[in-house]
Amino acid sequence: MNPELFRNLVLAWMGVAVVTFVVLFFVSAPYGRHARKWAGPAISARLGWILMELPSPAVLAVLFVLGGAKGAASVVLLLLWLLHYVQRTFVYPFLLKNPKPWPISMSAMGACFNLVNAGMNGYWLFFLAEYPASWLTDPRFIIGVALFLLGLFTNLWSDAILRRLRKPGETGYKIPRGGPWELVSSPNYLGEIVEWCGFALASWSLPGLAFAVWTIANLAPRARSHHSWYRSQFPDYPARRKALVPMIW
Repeated sequence: MNPELFRNLVLAWMGVAVVTFVVLFFVSAPYGRHARKWAGPAISARLGWILMELPSPAVLAVLFVLGGAKGAASVVLLLLWLLHYVQRTFVYPFLLKNPKPWPISMSAMGACFNLVNAGMNGYWLFFLAEYPASWLTDPRFIIGVALFLLGLFTNLWSDAILRRLRKPGETGYKIPRGGPWELVSSPNYLGEIVEWCGFALASWSLPGLAFAVWTIANLAPRARSHHSWYRSQFPDYPARRKALVPMIW
């Protein structure tokens, strides 16, 4: 593909993210506590999650095989990507306790997004990029990798606290307590945003930036919805807790 055409496609993809960001402030994605009947038929949450996330690790792995590494940095970026998505695809669904049915429509839309996102990032990493050996010691790469790992840790820590909220057989929602939950209502989303902003910095690429923009577009409105929901459901919800950004928003 012509690099200029590829660049224009990625910019258009970022434009769709901006529109999505605005729309999601008015219409919450219909799953979890925001589930709606109009979302259509549902399947097992575990199966739905796997089908949704599988394109991300699969597409990037295939493009790596077809295109090959473009420097050691591209291999590190591949490993970071797989570290996140192998956990989200094959581990996370089986850690869920009593998950609600998952709309097939959400799996289909999520799979399409992951297919495009992984395709763009994989095409950049293994067909267009040329990372010199010196990129491994570049401050942008080092800080980006550090941010990715910090975000991943925050995401996993937050999810672990959520899983411990319910005792065996319990249903319903409780106020999460401890760790990053004392600062914001969606630290798992904050962690994921930090991850992909770190990836964008480490890859120093337009597709990486597009992924970070899409992550914010998807998760920031949902974090706000979660925050409003918690405050409406729990009169004693901590007043100092923000929606997504500690002490700010």
